Amino acid sequence: MRWSDPHYLIEGWPGQRVLITGASGGIGRALVDELAAAGAQLLVTGRDAATLERLCRRHPGQVTAQPADLTRAEDRAQLVRAAERLDCTMLINAAGANRAALFEDTDDATLESLVTTNLTATLQLTRALLPQLRRAEQGLVINLGSAFGHIGYPGQAAYCATKFALYGFTQALRRELADSPVQVLYVAPRATRTAMNAPAMEQLNQALGNAMDAPETVAVQVRRAIERGRKETRLGGAEPIFARLNALFPGLIDRALRRQLPTIRRFIAPAKGDTP
Repeated sequence: MRWSDPHYLIEGWPGQRVLITGASGGIGRALVDELAAAGAQLLVTGRDAATLERLCRRHPGQVTAQPADLTRAEDRAQLVRAAERLDCTMLINAAGANRAALFEDTDDATLESLVTTNLTATLQLTRALLPQLRRAEQGLVINLGSAFGHIGYPGQAAYCATKFALYGFTQALRRELADSPVQVLYVAPRATRTAMNAPAMEQLNQALGNAMDAPETVAVQVRRAIERGRKETRLGGAEPIFARLNALFPGLIDRALRRQLPTIRRFIAPAKGDTP
């Protein structure tokens, strides 16, 4: 298809000014390389200033870094000012955190951190940027969710809670802004090989035969979803089917995951079971 094809949302990446959060992590970092190669101008943020600086050196003239802890109001304010200077018209919320554990083993500090990082900070930053996005001829918000935002999974209760909420927020905001120049898209990757996943999670996925994607593969699919303006995109092979079945026949998924429980417990709660 040509860029002028009416099914495409944007006319091309050169000239696009994009803020990417979580750029020092796996998918976020891969998105920086993917969109810079396509010609976009990028403002990148994350907690790892050294990694952000390396991205700037790798893409001179295209990438500007603003290190930030998005859970801090002062850092968010500085980031918004940087986005105004660059005149960003697209926000990709890729920042996130995870800690696989049985819910009963998850302490208050971890729960608070997951909710604040994965949900509250994302909502706060998006709200702060909306006036700028509204002024654009076309503004875009892209939220990166998860397959676990549609399938409640044992050992991921807290993470699932944040990702289910992010999906609901995305859907509601899209409908709220339906008569504005701002469009809101949602992309849900499946398991991805990033530092966010502990080694035990990769071992668990191998034991269960669950496929995992490379961050670079996810970045390509996110770019394509944005280009085509897909309101909702679920990545993977079996995962979108499981999500549909979970919505229609949750008892069926209950029984399937019940059979996986011993293996899940063995990898994420070794103190209460066998060692991996």
